[in-house]
Amino acid sequence: MRNYLFASGLFGAITSGIALLRGTRDAPITWRAVLAWLSWGITIALAIGAIVDFRRDERGEMVSADSPVAPVQFKRAKKALKAEEKAERKAQK
Repeated sequence: MRNYLFASGLFGAITSGIALLRGTRDAPITWRAVLAWLSWGITIALAIGAIVDFRRDERGEMVSADSPVAPVQFKRAKKALKAEEKAERKAQK
């Protein structure tokens, strides 16, 4: 659970949402406020997407190429393939 909150940016997105709520509570609705809330919504969506990618990686499912988890997953797959090829060469001897 700690990995999801801190590594994905969800904690930062929630705290910035609280700060945004406090700042816009008594202010009139302007285009700047709308853009601020839109930006916060995008931040939350990206944090939730990162959590989904972490979860998929834990289950062994493939993640999209633009995910922050993708390079780690690629390295892990490459290492496993290399170990498999080495075992095949050793078995052929």
